[in-house]
Amino acid sequence: MAEIERESMEYDVVIVGAGPAGLSAAIRLKQLDADLSVVVLEKGSEVGAHILSGAVLDPCGLDALIPGWKEKGAPLNVPVTEDNFYMLGEAGKIRVPNFPMPPLMNNHGNYIVSMGNVCRWMAEQAEALGVEIFPGMACSELVYGDAGEVKGVVAGVFGLEADGSYGPNTEPGMELHGKYVFLGEGVRGSLSKEVIAKYDLARDAEPQKYGLGMKEIWEIDPAKHREGTVTHTMGWPLGKNAGGGSFIYHLENNQVYVGFVVHLGYANPYVFPYMEFQRFKHHPMVAELLEGGKRVAYGARAISEGGYQSMPKMTAPGVALLGCSVGMVNVPRIKGNHNAMLSGKAAAEAAYAAIAAGRASDELTEYEADVREGAIGKDLKKVRNVKPLWSRHGLLASLMVGGLDMWTNTFGFSVLGTLKHRKSDAEATEKADQHQPIDYPKPDGKLSFDRLTNVAFSFTNHEESQPAHLKLKDPTLPVAVNLPEYAGPSARYCPAGVYEFVGEGAETKFQINFQNCVHCKTCDIKDPLQNINWTVPQGGDGPNYPNM
Repeated sequence: MAEIERESMEYDVVIVGAGPAGLSAAIRLKQLDADLSVVVLEKGSEVGAHILSGAVLDPCGLDALIPGWKEKGAPLNVPVTEDNFYMLGEAGKIRVPNFPMPPLMNNHGNYIVSMGNVCRWMAEQAEALGVEIFPGMACSELVYGDAGEVKGVVAGVFGLEADGSYGPNTEPGMELHGKYVFLGEGVRGSLSKEVIAKYDLARDAEPQKYGLGMKEIWEIDPAKHREGTVTHTMGWPLGKNAGGGSFIYHLENNQVYVGFVVHLGYANPYVFPYMEFQRFKHHPMVAELLEGGKRVAYGARAISEGGYQSMPKMTAPGVALLGCSVGMVNVPRIKGNHNAMLSGKAAAEAAYAAIAAGRASDELTEYEADVREGAIGKDLKKVRNVKPLWSRHGLLASLMVGGLDMWTNTFGFSVLGTLKHRKSDAEATEKADQHQPIDYPKPDGKLSFDRLTNVAFSFTNHEESQPAHLKLKDPTLPVAVNLPEYAGPSARYCPAGVYEFVGEGAETKFQINFQNCVHCKTCDIKDPLQNINWTVPQGGDGPNYPNM
């Protein structure tokens, strides 16, 4: 690659990802010093195109960043008015009362939002302050300086040949250099993964844990709509096969967000997370709500669930990891956007102080201290044992013991200390001969849908002549090992039908339909042999989520 000549541009701070973390950092930098040059690079076709979140938003991050957000028209229009929690059986439900739950579980003062629209609004605020934002610019490489520091990124490479080489029509992209580079790529970003590996940032952390979140937007009968109602469920249909649960949020315009999360630490390779979601919608409580309505959008995204003990070191020379690149989701609250915003603000404040002091390309250790000792660390430390309890002992232990632990943490102590996660989600996958296949009902086309039909509602598009952005480290392993030993789990864990085994016997081939990819990163996380490497396709490709 050394012979490729690229133009370069210099900035004070280069930010990868126009999500809540990256945009918060950009806004805060310009609030502190209007003369700082700040650029945000976003791989989606527009800001918000790749943002998928529940979402019930705790506004504390926005309060800290833009105290007058309400007057400035932030799209937080639906305050939570009712909070319901149910344990589901196949045909019935039990309401879990709110009063025994720790105070941190209360949604009073929070808002049901489209995080895509919140990010679009934040981008407007950033641009008004002078931030340059370039959507459709995928950052495919890091640029390192002579001392091994991160000094920038390569963005905007288009038109590669099918084998990944540079051809006559290839646009080589640009190098964007910064005194500091912020990576706000979200869960399992390709550049963040490289930085964590290169500088061994995860050496003192527990393995990161993940969930797969799938979501549909439904327009429902106005008579059934209850604006501001938040419902969470656990139990059926997952049972003992996997941890997880659902959310149903009533926003405005007779729309509801219907979502389902499957924890990716499951052992049985026959688990089919997407079909668990589709089956869930046939529960009488959900079917009654959706009957007569129509699904208008679909998407999927991995969620970082390791929490406090899984956060890697967040800084290396010249670079800082923000938000879900670190993993800042409060699992029992199912909330991470507020912490993403606070992390962007903290990184901006550290970089501003460093630049004002004449520093560049060193470690922003002040940022890391702020995250671990400030509001984010306090938020995550209180709930740190819920996820490991759930993974080891199941749902009831997590509710009973985890609930008690959250209560004691409210008063500043834990009898459990800090539990370990032990295994990565890939390592948790067991061989197929230890498990039974699971029989999933066929989608009915009214409440439940096959994957490819639903992927059309993510408005995903990839230029087909480019090289596949899903790279196999060893192309022989899927057929030689994954299929015979693990029953080919990639054909099930992908929520977009990217992977399939075609043919039989000696003719079996592993096919990657990368055009379907919704950029959820599940394959990079769950493949038992860690053989799939998720990288960025060319800029602008992928899903085009409307109001996720």
